[in-house]
Order: sequence, then C-alpha cells, then structure tokens
Amino acid sequence: MKLATYKDGSRDGQLVVVSRDLSTAHYATGIASKLQQLLDDWNFIAPQLHDLSVTLNHGKARHAFAFDPAMCMAPLPRAYQWADGSAYINHVELVRAARNSEVPDSFYTDPLMYQGGSDDLIGPCDDVVVASEDFGIDFEAELAVVTADVPMGSTPEQALDGIRLIMLANDVSLRNLIPPELAKGFGFFQSKPATAFSPVAVTLDELGDAWQGGRVHLTMQSTWNGRKVGMCDAGPEMTFHFGQLIAHIAKTRNVRAGSIVGSGTVSNRGVEVQGKKDWPKGYSCIAEKRAIETILDGQPSTAYMKFGDTIRIEMKGKDGSSVFGAIDQTIAPLVKD
Repeated sequence: MKLATYKDGSRDGQLVVVSRDLSTAHYATGIASKLQQLLDDWNFIAPQLHDLSVTLNHGKARHAFAFDPAMCMAPLPRAYQWADGSAYINHVELVRAARNSEVPDSFYTDPLMYQGGSDDLIGPCDDVVVASEDFGIDFEAELAVVTADVPMGSTPEQALDGIRLIMLANDVSLRNLIPPELAKGFGFFQSKPATAFSPVAVTLDELGDAWQGGRVHLTMQSTWNGRKVGMCDAGPEMTFHFGQLIAHIAKTRNVRAGSIVGSGTVSNRGVEVQGKKDWPKGYSCIAEKRAIETILDGQPSTAYMKFGDTIRIEMKGKDGSSVFGAIDQTIAPLVKD
C-alpha cells in the first residue's frame, strides 16, 4: 500500500491511503489519523489500511478524492530519528579523489552515518529555504526506509525484518558550510538543513522483485532546472544494504518505530570510453559532478544551486509508473518577518 500525510494546519497532518497509480486518495480517519500511530501498532492497524487500499485500487472507495502531491507533508513530518548513511562507496571515492585523499579501509566494512534533524521534515513540493546562496546549496537524491522497533544487537538480516516503509529523500546539503564543521571533528550540523521526502511512502510489496537483498533495483532520476542530470541505478552499487545500515545503529541502542534511515547519495561508478573516463549515468548531487570535473579537468566548473533553481527527484517502476511520486522543489531565499 501507499501512504501519504496531507496538510491540515497541524504539525503532523492527516494520514491518507493513496492508490497504486497515485491518482486517488482516501483519508484513513477511523483507522489511524497519523502515520506514527500505524508504526506504533502495525500488526493491528496495517491490515485495516490494506483493506482500504484494496478498495481504493478497485475504484470502490466511497469518499475517494483526487490525489494532490502539493498537499503532502513529508510522510512522517517529524520523526523520532533521522539517521543518514553513505551506502554508495563510489560517492565517497569520488569526493575523496577530487581532493587527493585516500578512502580508509574501514569505509568498505563499516558504514558512514550521521544523525540529522528530525523535528522539521518537509514535503515534496515545499520550497528549500536557505538564508544565502553563498552556503553552497546542493540536492542529494536518496532512498530512505521507516522502521518498526529494532532491538539493540540485531543482525543485518534481523534488521531487514524491521523495515516497514520506503520513500525518496532530498537530503539538502550546504556544501560551503561542511568543511569548517567537519574540521571541528564533531560532524554535520548547520550544513544539513531540513530534509524533504517523496509524496508517498510505500510498503515493500509495492516494489515487487525490485526489492532484493535490502536494496531497491530501480533508477533514481534527478532533474535540475528541467534538465535530467542523473539516471543512477540504485541497486547494484549500494555497498551497504538497508539491513546493514539499521544494524549499524542498533549496535549500541534500540531503534524505535518511526526511525528514518537514509541510503546516502545514490551513485554509480564511471566507465572507460575510448581511453577516457566517463560517467554516463550522471549524478545525484552537484558535489559529485564537481568532483568528476576536478578529476578530469583539475577544477570544478559547475556552480551550486541558486535561488529560483528547481530540483525534481523521482523513481519509476519497471512498468514506467512513478512509485513514490516526485520530489519537486524550488530553492527560495529566507524571508524574515
């Protein structure tokens, strides 16, 4: 089933069930009003929502209405946890190669992860509001899962059983704020503003055989200012699958229902074309494009995003239909009252 949270003037919105083709929706009122309620009592509530989903998909829901992504908040507008990994090691390799830095051996066996702000997650069509273009505004096209309770000490295989929903994310980064923050040795903070998520979060069965081994074997599409810049395969080159990412968190703590875990920027390796390196599948963030330019030309030539720029992030199924709906955002300046 596919689930969204509609804006209603409150912090947490109203839970709606969305049809598989994203054309219609139905309020889940009477079953669960918020997505967190479902996550807290999955075994009781999920079957009821599934029945509503079946009715909706058969066109028999009495109070269905046209689904509007612009009405969506993040599926989970505020979460108990937002932990973002860097599961695509090629992304790390590119960024480090651009500054002549070696990738430590441990990066291939132990996931990188940071804990972001989860109190203010934004909807798929909400503006990305930034105080200054000088911050180095960048998009990052990612996948993310929402968990049930996962006990401390769980194995990666056990952690996979704790995945309830999956969605897309735009993990906005302010690149020019990152170096001074990392130099302090205490991780990202101001350089990671509010993260946006796709209109709907979906149960794993909606992916069919595209969900294999904790990975989504579909193409992540990134379109910047109307030009498609990324068509990256999300499955084969994901070094750490979602079970491994969740187990990384659970090594020393319990992971509670409603935690969101991100994949990091979806990234594919370059190939040799007539003796020259090329990245035919493009990129899922501008920092990676700049790293490629530095490797090839000695310096970056692509600027970061400006006010008025747009970014669209989407993933389509094998039948060509949109799985999660699209993140479709505009970069906007902060306007103070």
